Amino acid sequence: MEQSHSRVLTLASAFLLALALGGCSTVYYNTMEKLGFEKRDILVDRVEDARDAQSDAQETFRSSLARFQSVVATPDTELKEKYEEIRDAYEDSVDAADEVRDRIDGVEDVSEALFAEWEEELDLYESASLRRSSEQQLRETRSQYQQLITRMHQAEDRMDPVLQAFEDQVLYLKHNLNAQAIGALENELGRIRSDVDSLIRNMEASIAESEAFIQRFRDQ
Repeated sequence: MEQSHSRVLTLASAFLLALALGGCSTVYYNTMEKLGFEKRDILVDRVEDARDAQSDAQETFRSSLARFQSVVATPDTELKEKYEEIRDAYEDSVDAADEVRDRIDGVEDVSEALFAEWEEELDLYESASLRRSSEQQLRETRSQYQQLITRMHQAEDRMDPVLQAFEDQVLYLKHNLNAQAIGALENELGRIRSDVDSLIRNMEASIAESEAFIQRFRDQ
């Protein structure tokens, strides 16, 4: 049932994407609510998308590192082929990083709308006890969300030095298609491997935080 609901939400979100791009986000969220999808549903869906994008990025960075390693380990390969292999790995990593950033932006957008609406609607309560309970729940959810988005941004920040290291190697090979270039790449490989390992650990922590956030909403 949850999977079916998620698929419908995803399809509806895609169908209404033009609204979000052509106007303000408020129009998009109001239209989605008329279709039966609350902001919390969209938030959970986008957190899931961000989690999946980070998971995909992990695999892309692992694959790119493996391709770098294979190039360094096979000195008999034609240099032009080596360059093209590394360039393709770098471009794949850039695409994966862009997808992660887009997903995180989507999470932040809907969460801001959700929390703003929640806070405004606190004034609509007649019952003081229910208002206090909702206000406490809002504080707790905000706190957990802040942990989540901090983890996401930490993982996002880790991507930049890895991408820069990859780009450095691409540029170096591009302008130095000779045997000496391969030797220099080998000296840098240890640093790149360390950066990728650190990035993957950070993304694993962010993914775990996403899972906890999603579970919290499902349990409510």
